[in-house]
Amino acid sequence: MKLYFFMVAPNPTKVRLYLAEKAALGSALQIEQVPVNLGAGEQKSAEHLARNPLGNLPVLECDDGSFLTESLVIIEYLEELHPDPPMIGRDAAERARVRRIERIAEMGVLVPLAVGVHTTNSPLGLPAVPEVAAWHRERMREPLALLDAQLADDRPFVMGDRVSIADCTLAAALQFSRFGKFEIDPGFEHVLRWDAAYRQRAAVRDIFLV
Repeated sequence: MKLYFFMVAPNPTKVRLYLAEKAALGSALQIEQVPVNLGAGEQKSAEHLARNPLGNLPVLECDDGSFLTESLVIIEYLEELHPDPPMIGRDAAERARVRRIERIAEMGVLVPLAVGVHTTNSPLGLPAVPEVAAWHRERMREPLALLDAQLADDRPFVMGDRVSIADCTLAAALQFSRFGKFEIDPGFEHVLRWDAAYRQRAAVRDIFLV
């Protein structure tokens, strides 16, 4: 299998963090990681559009030559192929709790944060739109407050003492925040404490650019 990615983009980073954490847990997946340069427009090439007609990343090329897109779909597919040790949950209730927090981290933080970056300091050269960036910054506040409360007990991972896909999503979002200079309100001190500690973990340290 091959994973096509762009180094700093949050959705590919989420999948790469998942692969690194699975390896650290003793389940190294044999997946070649192939960079696609968004800055150079390689996502618009005929070669890449054959993988994903929408031109997005990440893309997983499966062993049978088919392609999967969408970061969470890719993660859940790989987790079904390699369920042990689990990164979504050990039973239905735990999987539901992990998925709930992961969705809050993505839809409540990663998505508005990405819009904020691209309307403030876009790495793709998109125009700044300060009022849009401000609206999305405000949109992030309630999800960040929920996650901050979750992390207030200084737990090592978002769900407690076990790494999960929620960590991958939140960490990918916060790296994009740093890269795009769209800073998180320092009042969310527990989220920022967790972020600083998480990105120093040996398992994932090399994935973070900033």
